Amino acid sequence: MKRIALIAHDNKKKDIIEWAEYNKNILSRFELCGTGTTARLVSEATGLPVKGYLSGPLGGDQQIGAKIAEGEIDVVVFFWDPLQTQPHDPDVKALLRIAVVYDIPIATNRATADYVITSPLISRDD
Repeated sequence: MKRIALIAHDNKKKDIIEWAEYNKNILSRFELCGTGTTARLVSEATGLPVKGYLSGPLGGDQQIGAKIAEGEIDVVVFFWDPLQTQPHDPDVKALLRIAVVYDIPIATNRATADYVITSPLISRDD
């Protein structure tokens, strides 16, 4: 079963919750995890189990990056806010970098996330 990490900056939490509710049936076929508040909010809104890591600013982005490096995450859905400075911006850049290094699909907006989770490639076992 593929594993999807869910992350959203504060100004994008509403967006990722709406996206997860809309795609609940598809997401139910995957193991879900995410950074602190995002994991909790998505789980509460959808009723799906979402393993929570630390909040992004407290190390959650780094935890997700480590799981990517360990081969334990297959896709990242990260609704980030490009218009607001983040105090943990180096961690965010490191997470994006590690996803690219390990060739992990990373969706940074709703349109891309929809393409990724509805792609027939997401169901392949490779």
